[in-house]
Amino acid sequence: MLDQFSRTQLLLGREGIEKLAASRVAVFGIGGVGGYVCEALVRSGVRSFDLIDDDKVCLTNLNRQIIATRKTVGKYKAEVMAERMMEINPDVDVRIHKCFFLPENEDSFPFEEYDYIVDAVDTVTAKLALVTKAQSLNIPIISSMGAGNKLDPTGFRVADIYDTRVCPLAKVMRIECRKRKVKKLKVVYSEEKPTRPLEDMSISCRTHCICPPGAKHKCTERRDIPGSTAFVPSVVGLIIAGEVVKDICKDR
Repeated sequence: MLDQFSRTQLLLGREGIEKLAASRVAVFGIGGVGGYVCEALVRSGVRSFDLIDDDKVCLTNLNRQIIATRKTVGKYKAEVMAERMMEINPDVDVRIHKCFFLPENEDSFPFEEYDYIVDAVDTVTAKLALVTKAQSLNIPIISSMGAGNKLDPTGFRVADIYDTRVCPLAKVMRIECRKRKVKKLKVVYSEEKPTRPLEDMSISCRTHCICPPGAKHKCTERRDIPGSTAFVPSVVGLIIAGEVVKDICKDR
């Protein structure tokens, strides 16, 4: 019978669609990359998700994040994403965790229920904690490396972390993964040398912070505030979603 996934079924087959529908994917970080991951996965037929993010949509997110509109500014990203996903597929099961993933709170997440983990978080500490947790439980995981300060969407590659080059974040992750005896880690990274953002204080978040009063986390807390575009993080998110779909259809 014809349904919203019929065109996808023509490529993946009924078995592939059934595998996707039976999978729960946890997406850590619902920003420029993670938002597009969620968008593509729910449109592909994944029906169960955990969305983890404590951030709210900011005016500066409108240039790149699929959930960012004038109407959603100030709302929790995970909640906005969940609403969007349910508009695409009313049968989707979305659990929201309005918090950032940290080593201290990793036991509060139902990892044993996850069939796949997407790491789209910003900090090395959180990435490493996610990777080691996934490895200990034998859960497939894919990690996004640096998408900020990039202008070439064709420069991204899918590889094991130990086969990466150029990307500064991937270099740090390689070193730290070796220390933790992580044997392998699928990542999406860029071979483009990062562009140094302009030092223009007239448009800098450091001097013109517009985070709402009382915000738990502000962009000014970051050591560097990266530049971004609409066409780079979106590509990373779509590449990651494609890998998740292929892996689920192949392995389950």
